[in-house]
Amino acid sequence: MQLTYFGHSCFLLETGSHHVLFDPFIRPNPLAKEVAVDKIPADYILLSHGHGDHVADVAEIGQRTGAQLVGMFEVLGWFEKQGLKADLKMNIGGTVELPFGTVQLVGAAHSNSMPDGSYGGLAAGFVIKAEGKTFYFAGDTALTYDMKLIGEQHQLDFAILPVGDHFTMGVDDALTAATWVGATKVIGMHFDTFPPITINHDEARTKARAAGKELLLLKVGETISL
Repeated sequence: MQLTYFGHSCFLLETGSHHVLFDPFIRPNPLAKEVAVDKIPADYILLSHGHGDHVADVAEIGQRTGAQLVGMFEVLGWFEKQGLKADLKMNIGGTVELPFGTVQLVGAAHSNSMPDGSYGGLAAGFVIKAEGKTFYFAGDTALTYDMKLIGEQHQLDFAILPVGDHFTMGVDDALTAATWVGATKVIGMHFDTFPPITINHDEARTKARAAGKELLLLKVGETISL
C-alpha cells in the first residue's frame, strides 16, 4: 500500500491494482504547481465535503478517468448533474464494500456547501480497510468526542488528520484526536496552503514526540509505503 501527497488534503492511495484519490484540490494550490493533474490515475474519488479547496479538480479528473465518486449524498448528487459517476451516495454511519476494501462514512465537525453555495449535506471523514490495514481520514474537522467511537470500534494502523488550525483542528487537538482514535502514527493534512494555516513543522513534530506519536508532514509529491 502506497500513499502519495498532492498537497492540502489530497492523497492518492494505491492498494493492489486500485487507485483511490482523496479530496482533489491541486490546480488552484500554488504549493502543488509541479503536480501533473492530467496524469493522476483514479478508480475512486473520495470526497469528505464540498468546499472548493477539496473538490476543485473532481470534475476534470473524474471525467478523464471515469472514476466512481464516494461520499455524502448531496455532494455526489451535485457532481452527478455534471455527468460524473456518483452511484455510491452515502450518509454518516454507512459502509460500502468496494473491490479494494471497505469505506465507512463517519462524521466531521465542519460546515459544508458546494462551490456554488448550494447545500452539501454534512461534512464527513472515512474509515477505510484495505490490505489488512485500517485507517481514518478525518476530513476537515474540529476535535469531537465522537472520535472516541472510532477508537472503540476499530484498531487503526494510522490516521490522516488536519493540523493547520483556523479552519480545522490544530496540532494540539489533532494529537488528542489521535489518542482518542487509537493511532500512534499520524499523517498531517490541511496545512501550509494558505497563510492562516501555516504551521511550524519542527514545533509540531516535537509536540507529537512528546505525546508519543509519530507525525508525518509529507512534501507535495512525496510517496510513502504503509
